[in-house]
Amino acid sequence: MAGASLLTLLDDISTILDDVALMSKMAAKKTAGVLGDDLALNAQQLTGFKAERELPIVWSVAKGSFINKVILVPLALLISAFWEQGVLLLLMLGGLYLCYEGVEKLAHSFFHRKEKAVSGTAEAEKKIELDIENLAQFEKEKTRGAIRTDFILSAEIIVISLGTVADAPLLDQLLVLSVIAILMTVGVYGLVAGIVKLDDAGFYLMKKRSQLARSIGRGLLIFAPYLMKTLSIVGTAAMFLVGGGIIAHGVPLFHHWIENRAQQAGGIPGFGQLFEALLPTVLNGLIGIVAGIAVLIIVTLGQKVWSSVRS
Repeated sequence: MAGASLLTLLDDISTILDDVALMSKMAAKKTAGVLGDDLALNAQQLTGFKAERELPIVWSVAKGSFINKVILVPLALLISAFWEQGVLLLLMLGGLYLCYEGVEKLAHSFFHRKEKAVSGTAEAEKKIELDIENLAQFEKEKTRGAIRTDFILSAEIIVISLGTVADAPLLDQLLVLSVIAILMTVGVYGLVAGIVKLDDAGFYLMKKRSQLARSIGRGLLIFAPYLMKTLSIVGTAAMFLVGGGIIAHGVPLFHHWIENRAQQAGGIPGFGQLFEALLPTVLNGLIGIVAGIAVLIIVTLGQKVWSSVRS
């Protein structure tokens, strides 16, 4: 009897694991697009540090990402159990925040483009001293910003994954979300760590005796700056695409309008399929830009009103 009960238990566990593996595979496919945006955003945000501080900071953000998901997984399950629309509402707020961050970054870059660079030996030395004094604070701010952005992207990943297992038992939902959370965090920050250390790998290979190794190292050193610049652009664009996509999917009017426009574009001779595939992404980005500008205006006006009230 005991042996039969044990076999039955093992069979039940095997069935659950098979179901979890299948549902995890489906959820991973659904979140693959977000993974690309997540990678671009985090790689872009985790640049600008000294070489010896890059991996420790990536590790700090990765730990923050794990904490985010430890919070988000049970929270998403709890909210979905008692208030189905609550997850979508919180996700849309996160999408608006992403759009706001993107517009704020562009505005800051535009208004400071024409600032004069510091010149002269004395001023340069003063700037270096200031940088050394503020280095710890700079790292903390960048790390916190990356963890905040990760929280929103992680929320989207968790919600998308939850949608694929909404009809499954609670235990299966918990296991699938946990698997996705771990895989996404390890995958994203493993790749980010590799990207930020490309230049170090190039220098390492340049010291080798092999001509092939030196050639590869030289290629990495040439490639790394262009990759970082590209990731900076892609990371900013991803803020609008992800944030706008969240908003568009959360507002049925926008969602249906985008679908209709994409279907109409699909009827264009020759390039219809291409236009149908690309148009939703472009429209999501435009929605993200408009939403970010609106939030920036509201925040700026709110800050001015608050300052006048306090004074």
